[in-house]
Amino acid sequence: MYALAIHGGAGTIARASLSPADEQLYRAALATALSTGYDMLRDGAAALDAVEAAVRSLEDCPLFNAGRGAVFTHEGHHEMDAALMSGHNKLAGAVTGVRQVQNPIRAARLVMEKTEHVLLGYPGADQLAREYELPMQPVEYFFTQHRYNQLQEALREGRMRLDHSQALPTTAPLEEPEKFTDAPDPNWKKGTVGAVACDQHGHLAAATSTGGMTNKRYSRIGDTPLIGAGTWADKRCAISCTGNGEYFIRAVAAYDIACLMEYKGLSLEEAARIVVQDKLAPVGGEGGLIAVDAAGNITLPFNSDGMYRASRVEGGEAMVAIYKE
Repeated sequence: MYALAIHGGAGTIARASLSPADEQLYRAALATALSTGYDMLRDGAAALDAVEAAVRSLEDCPLFNAGRGAVFTHEGHHEMDAALMSGHNKLAGAVTGVRQVQNPIRAARLVMEKTEHVLLGYPGADQLAREYELPMQPVEYFFTQHRYNQLQEALREGRMRLDHSQALPTTAPLEEPEKFTDAPDPNWKKGTVGAVACDQHGHLAAATSTGGMTNKRYSRIGDTPLIGAGTWADKRCAISCTGNGEYFIRAVAAYDIACLMEYKGLSLEEAARIVVQDKLAPVGGEGGLIAVDAAGNITLPFNSDGMYRASRVEGGEAMVAIYKE
């Protein structure tokens, strides 16, 4: 049974934090990304192609902290991470700190298919993308007023001080559907997008992409590009994580689910629940994940107030949700 699940980040997403108009924008973007990947699976595409396409859709949308909507670093630029993994052969590729690649998930796939490596960092990852003529964008492309406001909010709260000698592209025009309220964003620090899929051959794949944490410094790297921490796929399951990356790294969260299934014989749902609720939550690891197994079973656990998510299995209806429901 083929199946697809996607996420657009998890955290403190209370109903009061989104206006009805903003909520509709998020739901529409999730539905579009879900349809993009699911239609490919229905037509016989490989799981790896479907998750890449779904994540690219989310990267191109300024609503999510990945690609075009990536958050600002302390220095006022963007450092984006991405990874993907193919389950049946355990091939993987990842990039970290890329700055001008329009779709970091495509750069991650280049690493997997065109090099003998797994993880490349900036500037080499950007160089590889240029050599293979991936679409590159000027810094203005990644500017969104919403993300810039989040950086200013973080700086005003005294977490860090911005070096104003670092110029910010504050004159870039905003395009639809970039319409947000000015209410404080309680989930300003983090956010990720991801997709997992099981195709018609029972092959699994996972893909994850992120702009990291607002106001991050020192080329911080989270769990997203670390295979086994934020992204994993094998013959049993495919996992994409979102949340406080430092905790997911320490827990090797994505791989731990696969281990619980292999060594203890647990179901996907039970293994994912243990990792999210019993291991991450007690130590402050707020967030969640999406997962699928080789039978097309999907689970989307999270221990935060909400998670942007959507899923669909063969013969079923599309599910799109944001809050705890």
